[in-house]
Amino acid sequence: MPSSPSTFTTGLPGLDRVLHGIEPGDNIVWEVEAISEYQELVVPYAAAAKAAGRHLIYFRFASHPPLLPEMAGAEIHQIDPAGGFENFVRCVHAVIEQAGRGAIYIFDCLSPLADTWGSDQSLGNFFMLTCPRLLDLETVTYFGLYRDHHSLYALEPIRATTQFMLDVFRFDGRLYVRPLKVQHRSRDAMNTIHVRHGDVFLPVKDSAVLAQILSRTQWPRLQSDRRIGYWRRLFHEAQTLAQECRENRCPPDRREEMLRRVRWALRVHRSGIAPLVERFLTFEDFLAIRDRMIGIGSVGGKTLGMLVARAILRERDPELAARLEAHDSFFVGAEVFISFLVQNGVWWLREQQKSPETFLQGLEEGRRLILNGYFPDGILEQFQGMLDYFGESPYIVRSSSILEDARGNAFSGKYESVFVVNRGSREKRMAALLDAVRRVYASVLDEDTLLYRKRRGLLESEERMALLVMRVSGAPQGRYYYPQAAGVGLSYNPYVWHPDIDPRAGVVRLVFGLGTRAVDRCDDDYTRLVALNAPTRRPEANFEDAREHCQRRMDCLDLRKGEFVSLPFPEVISEKPEFPLEHYLSYTAEGYPWITFDRLLTETPVAADLRRMLALLEEVYEHPVDIEFTINFLADGSYRIHLLQCRTFQFHREAGGMAPTVPGTQTRLLTAHGAVIGVSREQRLSRIIYIVTEAYARLPERDRYAVARLIGRLNQQHPSDDRGLMLIGPGRWGTHSPSLGIPVSFAEISRASVVCEVVAMHERLIPDVSLGTHFFNDLVEHDMLYVAYFPKKTGNQLDTEWFHGTPNRLLELEPTAGSFAEVVRVIDCDATGGRVWLRADATAQEALVFRTD
Repeated sequence: MPSSPSTFTTGLPGLDRVLHGIEPGDNIVWEVEAISEYQELVVPYAAAAKAAGRHLIYFRFASHPPLLPEMAGAEIHQIDPAGGFENFVRCVHAVIEQAGRGAIYIFDCLSPLADTWGSDQSLGNFFMLTCPRLLDLETVTYFGLYRDHHSLYALEPIRATTQFMLDVFRFDGRLYVRPLKVQHRSRDAMNTIHVRHGDVFLPVKDSAVLAQILSRTQWPRLQSDRRIGYWRRLFHEAQTLAQECRENRCPPDRREEMLRRVRWALRVHRSGIAPLVERFLTFEDFLAIRDRMIGIGSVGGKTLGMLVARAILRERDPELAARLEAHDSFFVGAEVFISFLVQNGVWWLREQQKSPETFLQGLEEGRRLILNGYFPDGILEQFQGMLDYFGESPYIVRSSSILEDARGNAFSGKYESVFVVNRGSREKRMAALLDAVRRVYASVLDEDTLLYRKRRGLLESEERMALLVMRVSGAPQGRYYYPQAAGVGLSYNPYVWHPDIDPRAGVVRLVFGLGTRAVDRCDDDYTRLVALNAPTRRPEANFEDAREHCQRRMDCLDLRKGEFVSLPFPEVISEKPEFPLEHYLSYTAEGYPWITFDRLLTETPVAADLRRMLALLEEVYEHPVDIEFTINFLADGSYRIHLLQCRTFQFHREAGGMAPTVPGTQTRLLTAHGAVIGVSREQRLSRIIYIVTEAYARLPERDRYAVARLIGRLNQQHPSDDRGLMLIGPGRWGTHSPSLGIPVSFAEISRASVVCEVVAMHERLIPDVSLGTHFFNDLVEHDMLYVAYFPKKTGNQLDTEWFHGTPNRLLELEPTAGSFAEVVRVIDCDATGGRVWLRADATAQEALVFRTD
């Protein structure tokens, strides 16, 4: 039978006395020079445990010789750390939970874990996740570490979490132990070196002897930079090699091997564009990344996409690359995020999001912990260095997760980006930065983001949030700060409104000021849509239409108030900007300005440059691409394009013409000539959710929100494998303003195949095509078709009698929705006495819903 908990022991009575006893829950970390020193302490500890009848467990994962022979009687668990940090944590904790209370544990030396994972932070995170659970279970555990092998990213979390941290070294053939941390024990043991004589440990008290020992052992504690850890050691070696390469003293195979190691440390292999990164980012590019990096780990998909796109232009079109605005961004490594979650108690909450049964639980608590979380001193010091570099220039903190912007998973708008005006005292500016970082981190726990991951089969995928911190492009113009123009560009144009337009030439969506109005759907305004092979060909039919659909408001940073603002553009330009307004504005006969971009598109090479850029990037990516950019003219008349982002655009080109015509008698239910966005198709419809325009228009605002939630519930009830759901409703789907349409989130319409906007709720409401917006990217990624129905347009038709007269299944599906029975009609198509079909031709901009007998 095991002895009582009070008899826990190191197996060395003299050491027990030095440490004032071993207690249940103690974790003991030994810093050693060689594995033999650790083994000298492990063997008596294990022998004492077995003699006392305790459950002895040995975790074996390092390449050093075993600490215990097989006959020692320990339960041995072999775990391969090459399976990754998260797998290793799960395997270790599974053993711990099964063993239960009071076990005795021995771990191999932990240092090889940092080498395998390429991260001291991961080692520190593992310890912070494991040590507290062992304490709770009243176990006693031995861990080993190699001295001077790790940076503070590993040492500080370990020191802060463990109960004992003891330095062990040999001098003149004798073993010495120096307690570095002895929690809740006598302070007499602290900072006192003891030398082993058999089973006795005697204190070394004479200063002369202490000085002799410590000086000859080259004690490194006052020079923490010497403890550089895996990451710094790797890049120090890389810097040395780079110098040798510059001096032509480096063999190519050695350079290639170092490049491979650096790419692995930055987790390039986890990126969806890893082949492009390996092809275009040079050794010097990676060293430049490290020079501007806070923390360690992956820099994420958005960062790599931006850097690769610039490298492609640098190699393939140097003239165009010379027109790019230089970026001086900083990169916050993904390991900072993981450490932040661990240190602020969010890790295990986040782990449950990998299960479809629990992935939406605890989100509010997790966000609260993140938004109030703290950062370690080392990271704060680096943040301060970045702020000192930026001075008081505005910057934006952008998400750059590992999964983000990968092929097939754009994560458009799923994570936060936060503008920081960056004015005021040093303390105030630091507080604003930390708040912005926390907000981006907290967006990982956003419900829409997690639903997106579930739809894409990514719940179990490891998601690590790196950050891209970029100077805001532009300049101060009076009290406001903004770029002159910004936009979104697509290398393939899925919106062809005229025969002159070549979809392969690409399209851009331009705005005056910050690009947020081009990326995020703005219900109160419009943007300029430009087909790059015909930049003067507007979607509007005449001057009055063009005036009606021009941009009226602009986004910028108010330097005086220190905030992001959206204002009427005449108010902003009243500050007399110092750049050529004539490139962007036209004037009515009465002298009133309106935003057209006419001279920018006709008198400068900007449109041609953007077309070249998009074509070149698509050629290299071998896939249509989506970019974000800004444009600024300089005092000498030249201009710069700032390439902010590049990713694959999830659009599937049509393989051929329309599907064969459906035979039989056809009755037209909906005929639309206008905006048809997506892949041409002919398909059967199984269900139509039809929102009655007149009834919806009479609803108060709160009821319009209730209708949106009702649609979300109906959406969830629709079979996920049935692609026959069509939505028809007034105004804009996904609007933030219920007065302009139906305020659903994308998750509430995710199972639809076709979304139709009826432009009839308000006489001035004309949908701004959501091309390039995050909402539109969701439509495209899920292969949805977008149709705009203009009731007053010649040839358009809606058979309201049929839609109002067919059976409504709403109350069968949602019995409590009686108050909306006249507003929401759920039509099961096969129950209407025939079959209902959709035929859509995006090239001809025509869509037809019809019924056959």
